[in-house]
Amino acid sequence: MNSYATHFQVYRKDQTSKAFTYLKGLTTHNLDKNMERMVEADADADLESMQHFITDSPWSYRDVMDHTAQDANQRIGDEYNAGLIIDESGVVKKGKNSVGVARQWIGNIGKVENGQVGVYGSLVNGEHRTIVDARLYLPEEWTSDESRLNKAKVPENERIFKTKEAIAFEIVQHLHDLGLKYGWVGGDAGYGKNLDFALKLEALGEIFMLDIHKDQKIYLEQPQFAVPDYSGRGRKPTIPKPEPQPVRVDEWTRSQPQEAWQKVTVRQGTKGPIEYEYLFIRPWVYSPEHNALRQWHLTIRRDLETKSDYKYSLSNTPEDTIRHRLAYMQAQRYWVERSFEDAKKNFGMADYQLRTWRGWHHHMALVMMAMLFLMSEKIENQDETPLLSGRDINELLTFFLRKEAPTEQEVFRRISARHKKRQRDIDNACARKLHFNGS
Repeated sequence: MNSYATHFQVYRKDQTSKAFTYLKGLTTHNLDKNMERMVEADADADLESMQHFITDSPWSYRDVMDHTAQDANQRIGDEYNAGLIIDESGVVKKGKNSVGVARQWIGNIGKVENGQVGVYGSLVNGEHRTIVDARLYLPEEWTSDESRLNKAKVPENERIFKTKEAIAFEIVQHLHDLGLKYGWVGGDAGYGKNLDFALKLEALGEIFMLDIHKDQKIYLEQPQFAVPDYSGRGRKPTIPKPEPQPVRVDEWTRSQPQEAWQKVTVRQGTKGPIEYEYLFIRPWVYSPEHNALRQWHLTIRRDLETKSDYKYSLSNTPEDTIRHRLAYMQAQRYWVERSFEDAKKNFGMADYQLRTWRGWHHHMALVMMAMLFLMSEKIENQDETPLLSGRDINELLTFFLRKEAPTEQEVFRRISARHKKRQRDIDNACARKLHFNGS
């Protein structure tokens, strides 16, 4: 916390203690992480001053976020093994006054609902991951309503409508300029659709691995574009057409025989190796909006046993990239989902009650600090305590910072019991897999 203290010096007023109080609330086990509950749990906290600290105090959330990003980079940044994964996460919110709230697609609940959506960048290296940037998405109904923007105190330079893809590209550019080390940029099909984001990343000099929708058109041979001959009937054609014609990626996938699929292990799970079946091909793809024809890697994954749950991803990695590398890159989005789970379950990412632009970003900056602490503790203790979880760290911090019951011995006993059960589950799963493979 000391290394971050300078960020909370505002006009000669030291706000470090309030930052510490807020972080203590975010990391307390079995506590609702909204501000009222956090203040109630801390005898030295005052609700009015904490509300001012989060909502109105001019300390720079950007400086705090950048500091956490650079510290994360020192821990897990790697120009080959680490990935910068872009993803969004939503929070269901009632009413219409909280900044950015609108009826919109909330991906993590899988439906349109009233809520807020943030776009996030996460640094991922194997199982280690943490959020390194967070930006709020403002729907058009917000950017076109000056009254709402004023009430939510949205800065003048943030009042222009930006798509989520545009926000994602800003994140990549910013973290690139900060000097973060990563081997590729990843994202789901919301960012891989229409190839626009992919082409911008390519122009920036970035390697990417982006999911695409099943209806993406691919060319199995390099197409030639020409204006069709005029038949003398109807309007004379002027738009070039490709030859040969493209095929949908899912249609091509269904046409492949079982022997074309190959099994690849992408990581070690808590219950043994995680394996999928894969197809690899280098087709051509075309963006008419950019008049851009590219030959990129297409990686197709499906469940090993059910032969379902297809995932399609395009990448501009070099032509000689090995297949295991492509499978590894595609699989790293799994850890971002786990990162959001940790942030929401253990560190109050979705538990705020804030209406202003600054308040939302202040909250996320402090959540990012808590997430960085979690990752750092896992790395520091991975040899002695490889199964350390966010809940474990919550319980330890709750005891040592608040000195509340249960006793220190009871905290360690609970954590040890959970770890023994997890290890038994891992051992049993590995034994079952060995028995199955042997038979």
